[in-house]
Formats: sequence, C-alpha cells, structure tokens
Amino acid sequence: MAEKSSPIDTSRLPRGAVARDVERHRGGSVARVRDAVAEEIPVAFVYNDRPHAVMMATPADLEDFALGFSLSEGIIDRAAQFEKVETVEALAGIELRIDIPSAKAALLEDRVRELTGRTGCGLCGAQTLDAAVRHPPAVAEAPTVEAVALLAALGEMQSLQTVNAATGAVHAAAWADLSGRIVLLREDVGRHNALDKLIGAMQRANVDPRAGFLVVTSRASYEMVMKAATVGIGFLAAISAPTALAIALAQETNLTLVGFARADGYGVYAHPHRLLSTNASPDEGTRHGKPTATAPVY
Repeated sequence: MAEKSSPIDTSRLPRGAVARDVERHRGGSVARVRDAVAEEIPVAFVYNDRPHAVMMATPADLEDFALGFSLSEGIIDRAAQFEKVETVEALAGIELRIDIPSAKAALLEDRVRELTGRTGCGLCGAQTLDAAVRHPPAVAEAPTVEAVALLAALGEMQSLQTVNAATGAVHAAAWADLSGRIVLLREDVGRHNALDKLIGAMQRANVDPRAGFLVVTSRASYEMVMKAATVGIGFLAAISAPTALAIALAQETNLTLVGFARADGYGVYAHPHRLLSTNASPDEGTRHGKPTATAPVY
C-alpha cells in the first residue's frame, strides 16, 4: 500500500473512497488539492437484536461482510443458517442486524465475545485464550496449484483493486480458479475484513473452496489462516510474511501456506507438496524462499 504517484480523478471514485482536501508538499512547492482517501467507519454486528462486535471497516460489500464474518468466526456452520441481514445507518456508523437460528444465538451468548475490532486486529476483545486462538477442523480437500497459476493471479489482482488504486490505503482478498483467473475480489481497510467479505461473496456465488485458491495483499497472520480453514479453503498465498502461529495452524489444518508471493518468487511454509513448480531449486535472488530485497509487511 504505497503512496499514490499519479493524480486521482475524485469525480468518479469507487465505493469505499471519498474526496478530501490535502495540502501537498512536493519538490519544495506546496499545492492544495482534492485527494481520494479510504473510508473507515464503525460497523456493528448485531445478532438477533443482541450486539456482538464492532469492526472498523470500509462501508462497502456489507452483506458479504456480514455473511463471511458469521461463517469465519464460527457463529454459524453454513450459509443456510444466515437468515437475513438488514443494514441500518446510524449517527456513529452502520449496524448490521443479522438473524440466525435461536440455537446459534444462544451459543453465541455463551461465548461472551463482545468486542471492538480495530482495523489491524481480528482478536481484539476476546476474553479467554480459548476464544482468542480457535482450532478449526483440518481442511478435508485442498487443491494442487501450478506455480504459473499463482503468478497469473498475482499479476491480475493488482489491476482489480479499484479502491486501493484510488486511495493507496486498503487491502484485498481475492479468489482465483485453478488457471489463475481472479473470480472474486473484495477490498477493505482491514485485512481480515477483506477476507470476510470475500468469504461471504464466495458463499453467495456458490464458489467451491476446493476449486481454487486464496490470495491476500497482507501478511499471513493467524486469523487469516483460521478464517480460511474454517470455511474449507486449503490454499492461501500472501504477498507478505507469515507469522509463526499462522504457520503452525496451517500445518495443523492441512492448509498450504505461501508467503512473500511475488512475481520473482515465494516461500511455501506449510504443505508445500500442493504447489507445483517447474523450477525445483530456489532462485538465486531468494534465500529460503524469502525475497532478499526488503518487502513491505502490513
């Protein structure tokens, strides 16, 4: 998410971006211009009239967000249990009023996880260690992916990130088929929010998690692996670094985890047998699969 280098047409902004004034200093000169910035507002999840969580998020694709969050957090087991969602604008933000079966709502109250999630946090407010670190079942079926398909997805992904192109401030999560074609993509200021939105979009489009792979523009932290494994995704590639806990959970859940996924190389940190490459030896420009040049870590 580097700083924008070209002028932005603020008259035609994608949803999730807004125009604001900025005093810009460049090369010793000062200019006051209109710039595109990412929206970030509180989004409250309310289940069966009971408040559950507040996430700082980009206010776009909110129905996808509601469904994806409900699935990836284990609040419901399948999309059919997501009965309806109503989006209600409030003075302080947006409420997602979600109806789920009463038995699931009762279990949710037992978890006692009322939280405020900042954009960089998927676990803020969890009150016990068990609530903070969940262990989803192992992914039953995971795909084998050709390296050329992974590289194709990475190449296409950037051109589809319209909010980030305008603002330089949001993450993306994308779903690619086994040829490397991007099928779905969602953006958000929070990396885990973008993934939840994508999971919701996949469910609504009846996308089979065994028939493709996930690519994210962030680091591969624990909650990204946890959310992916919970909904049956068995292959995750991140453009930045994984964490030790993410690697351990990927090993445990039978998920192939790729980090530092770039055009010139990548590192496979868990279940490497599913990434097929014609080049069996590491590139000279990498060490242990990690680019030698400094890479951004988000």
